[in-house]
Amino acid sequence: MFDADTYRSRRRTLQQQERPASGLVLLLGNQPSPRNYAANPHPFRQDSTFLYYFGLERPNLCGLIDLDAGTSTLYGEQGTLEDVIWSGASPSLQEEATTAGVRSVAPLSDLASTLTDARSQGRPLHFLPPYRDAHRLRYESLLGIRPDRVDAFVSEALIRAVVRQRSVKSDAEVSQIEDALEHTAGIHQYAQRHAAPGVPEQTILGGMTGRLAEANRSFAFTPTCSIHGEVLHNHSYPNTLAEGDLLLVDAGANSPLHYAGDITRVTPVGGSFTARQAEIYEAVLAAQEDALAALAPDVPFIDIHRRAAHTLTERLMEIGLMQGKAEAAVEAGAHALFFPHGLGHMIGLDVHDMESLGEDLVGYADDQSRPDQFGLDALRLARPLRPGFVVSVEPGCYFIPPLIERWQDEGRHEAFINYDRVGDFLGFGGIRIEDDALVTDDGSRVLGPDLPKSVQAVEARAGTAASA
Repeated sequence: MFDADTYRSRRRTLQQQERPASGLVLLLGNQPSPRNYAANPHPFRQDSTFLYYFGLERPNLCGLIDLDAGTSTLYGEQGTLEDVIWSGASPSLQEEATTAGVRSVAPLSDLASTLTDARSQGRPLHFLPPYRDAHRLRYESLLGIRPDRVDAFVSEALIRAVVRQRSVKSDAEVSQIEDALEHTAGIHQYAQRHAAPGVPEQTILGGMTGRLAEANRSFAFTPTCSIHGEVLHNHSYPNTLAEGDLLLVDAGANSPLHYAGDITRVTPVGGSFTARQAEIYEAVLAAQEDALAALAPDVPFIDIHRRAAHTLTERLMEIGLMQGKAEAAVEAGAHALFFPHGLGHMIGLDVHDMESLGEDLVGYADDQSRPDQFGLDALRLARPLRPGFVVSVEPGCYFIPPLIERWQDEGRHEAFINYDRVGDFLGFGGIRIEDDALVTDDGSRVLGPDLPKSVQAVEARAGTAASA
């Protein structure tokens, strides 16, 4: 945990500066999630917003913040002797509350009556969107709201207040992200060194997992580790690497306080890119470098996305895959055949930070609306950047056979796409290059250790463990 003053300060900011008008804020901590029966749970992961304001990892907690009185109460149950027998001794509820700067504790069984009394007095109650069915059931038991009606009672005012506060990372939070990226870089270096012919994808994934476990870390999200990089979120690992393949690894580690890292690298299996692979790789790298250079306060991220798309399109025109004017092609959305996703997203306690609160409320300003153009509609972050934002920057270029086939059959964007040339690239796979950057007062800086990404640097590392 951070120190108690950090959590007190965060709650005070919510109460005094970012607050909804008045009333109570109810924050649900997570409960254990069974794999297949109650005593066999998945590894516990606390709710991120509860972590932000209370910092406690303990299951079955709820926090109640009184916006008018300026007080906070932690609701939970004391451990039993049976808990000690099976799980070992743990601090008391009051001791844990003290570490979070909370003076008042109460049994979880008292929470429903407290909320009932508040509602009978006409006090507003603010809570966030549920992302687990268990949360919906808890709202039903606490508030009497049917699970299928919960979304109608979610507090948009609270969502906006939390987003404003959590979007700007403190120095201590940035240090946590840097810690996550230190270990993220380590597992990418491992994958690059072991990207050799005859090595199964699962073996590389296993080695990455082992490195994190040795460091008492875990993955921040399910990694992609595949020679089929054209599948954007490829969570299957059945293939064995062969000479000439491209291994795409999109993976990130957690910090001790659950802040996330998120990096993507592509490595040529066998040690060298082919000329065709190098052309596409250099095109993606140029798009990423242009996007990183454009990060700065007050610049809308959607403009940076378009800049990356324009750079990629110009390079694809040089290769002969696209034609015409780059600006017109991007305006029409023709580039999305190759780049069908958004440039990046916010990063923090969640790898897609605060996504459970609603992508549009997190990623779009009040005067922005999500575009409906294919590819651009997947952009999670569009709003003007502010100092303290941490964002991923991850352009890509992919050759997705079903997508190419459909567009070609429809004659879509024939003025900008050279389908004859595109056909030569079927089976190529995909390339994505991703780093995480902090927006500063006068620009930005890439976080984490330097993980070289030039063609020469990547080739120098590829498969070195197998050849040693």
